[in-house]
Amino acid sequence: MKKNIIAAFTAGALLTLTLSAGPLHAAPAKFTDIQGVPGADKIESLHQEGLIKGVSDHLFKPEEQLNTAQGVQLIVDGLDLNLNAIRFIKMPVPSDYFKAVKDGVWYSDAFIRAQYNSIKLPQDIDPSKPMTREQYTVFLMQAIEAKGGLPMIKIQPVDITDESELTPDAQGAVQRSLVLKISSLDANGQFHPQQAITRAEAAVMMYNAIEHMNSFTTPQIPETPEK
Repeated sequence: MKKNIIAAFTAGALLTLTLSAGPLHAAPAKFTDIQGVPGADKIESLHQEGLIKGVSDHLFKPEEQLNTAQGVQLIVDGLDLNLNAIRFIKMPVPSDYFKAVKDGVWYSDAFIRAQYNSIKLPQDIDPSKPMTREQYTVFLMQAIEAKGGLPMIKIQPVDITDESELTPDAQGAVQRSLVLKISSLDANGQFHPQQAITRAEAAVMMYNAIEHMNSFTTPQIPETPEK
């Protein structure tokens, strides 16, 4: 992993799947339960950078489902979506926009940051429900677009064998995520859009998204022509 992969997008924003973080000190102990998990090197890389935490010092619980509150916070923290450029007369609270999102709890700020950074969360979103692969992908791609990280190119659609399970409005986001290698299909060409996303899958996609954003916004310095 490039050492500067996180620099432009996560300075001061510690991305954690347990939704808590402290200052960076010595390198944390390695996770002992991710051996053989797809993307284990990416998960451990984010862990060593201090960007994700496990349920304990050594356990990540990679197959555990990610709920909606955790997913929203992971996205806004991972891509450093903030309110720095906005001045409010009255600071908004989640209940201004959402029926089931509580004010004054650990995830409240994440939903406000998402709301004001063009992530289209439905009014009736339930923070406690597991987040599906499709939902996470849509919200993540909207976050990348809010940061200006989606190239304006015509893409060649990827064949998805379970495409019929995709919500029509999500097809574009899923296709872009596949083309940009932020997400991937399984060995049978399936995306499993309605399955709950796991902690491991969400972490790997976040790694890929940060890597894409880093490469997309880094100026390309032309080579010096030979004389």
